[in-house]
Amino acid sequence: MKKIGFLSFGHWSAGPHSMVRSAADALLQSIELAVAAEEVGADGAYYRIHHFAQQLASPFPLLAAAGARTSRIELGTAVIDMRYENPLYMAEDAGAADLISAGRLQLGISRGSPEQVIDGFRYFGHVPPEGTSDADMAREHTAVFLEVLKGKGFAQPNPRPMFPNPPGLLRVEPHSPGLRDRIWWGAGTRATAEWTAEQGLNLMSSTLLSEDTGVPFHQLQAEQIQRFRNAWEAAGHTREPRVSVSRSIFPIVNDLDRQLFWQQRDSTDHVGWLDGGNARFGRTYAGEPDKLIADLAEDEAIAAADTLLLTVPNQLGVDYNAHVIESVLTHLAPELGWR
Repeated sequence: MKKIGFLSFGHWSAGPHSMVRSAADALLQSIELAVAAEEVGADGAYYRIHHFAQQLASPFPLLAAAGARTSRIELGTAVIDMRYENPLYMAEDAGAADLISAGRLQLGISRGSPEQVIDGFRYFGHVPPEGTSDADMAREHTAVFLEVLKGKGFAQPNPRPMFPNPPGLLRVEPHSPGLRDRIWWGAGTRATAEWTAEQGLNLMSSTLLSEDTGVPFHQLQAEQIQRFRNAWEAAGHTREPRVSVSRSIFPIVNDLDRQLFWQQRDSTDHVGWLDGGNARFGRTYAGEPDKLIADLAEDEAIAAADTLLLTVPNQLGVDYNAHVIESVLTHLAPELGWR
């Protein structure tokens, strides 16, 4: 395990127990948590993106602001729903945010997950062409985005421009060299993991897989990772890919931890119904550090990945979530082979 970061969904609500009561709270606390995570030694700050919900939605202002406030920590998404994106405008935003952070962006993208509204991407002006699906549209947007990130010119220059142009075709600006290699795909199945490798994208696998073979979640996810690595090698890519997994992990080291998460100490995998088929959801890890070390040592997917993203309960506030991250880094991470 080379890197450990956090993953926040950025929820806000006016509920009496929430410390994140507005969109402003969610955005500002997301930045502060990145700062705090960097201070305690974490490697990454990642944010989940959802539209039409009281959660984080517009990633690039957030990533740029966090990049300006930090100096070392990776900044990423897990994931941006490509059905909603204009790929050229996204390339501009991503390039700017990456330059502000001095090349620390790690962008997770995907087809997305079930949303709050029906076909929400249509409200954003994106309609799948006749005879294609929204998943096809997401992959087409992705193909354009990845091509633009290469930095090659493709737009015919105006012969009488307002400002002088460099010679040849023009590219989207600002361009950030190297960002193309720091794009990840959130894969929910083994087949999609293989497709991800073929595209030369890093692999993100979360606490949910949209298929079930009857084996424990971590074993199914480990198989997904191995299929990704096999497909990567078969595709002949020259660089080393990265793989992340997400987990809910809560070391119980004080009375507040015990009050909040003691009831989760016997959590198990769950099988449910999602998008017309069985899905397997991973367990929550909660307990005393010694028990968690033993439990996590048996998690085959964590062993197979190079990056672990800790899903955090962001509505409990920055201080408590920084405490959770620090507890994992202090009490568990060395036993997982961190760094």
